[in-house]
Amino acid sequence: MALNAKWQELIGERPAAMSLAGLPAPDGGGGGGPDLKADVGPWHGAGNTAGELKTSTSSSVTDLDTANEGVAGGTAGFDSTAALTEILGTWKTRLTNVRDECGRLEGALKAAGRDFGERELDTQKKVAAEGSGPGAKKEG
Repeated sequence: MALNAKWQELIGERPAAMSLAGLPAPDGGGGGGPDLKADVGPWHGAGNTAGELKTSTSSSVTDLDTANEGVAGGTAGFDSTAALTEILGTWKTRLTNVRDECGRLEGALKAAGRDFGERELDTQKKVAAEGSGPGAKKEG
């Protein structure tokens, strides 16, 4: 029993047609418009956003240090001084980790967009070359 017939028997409907780059299959199956629409822009946009978050977080670490200058001297004798110092350290660690991760993501997302764009162009050129090559179907 053919796969399509078995699928129809089990599921009760025909399997979805598949296509590569929106081109019809040589045997007449598949075809239709392209189902996957992708763009390099979102990758670069996400990378830029990660870069902005890195800058913002870096500023926050500086602001946190500035806001806490002199806290230990100004709160000498209070029980809360040790707690404030501990909290400052944990928040600096968290913000530094976020800043570093955003920096890593900025590069990775932009690289993914660049690589995707290069591969997309290569694929489009190969598909175009195959469509006009010696084995291509001629219309008419």
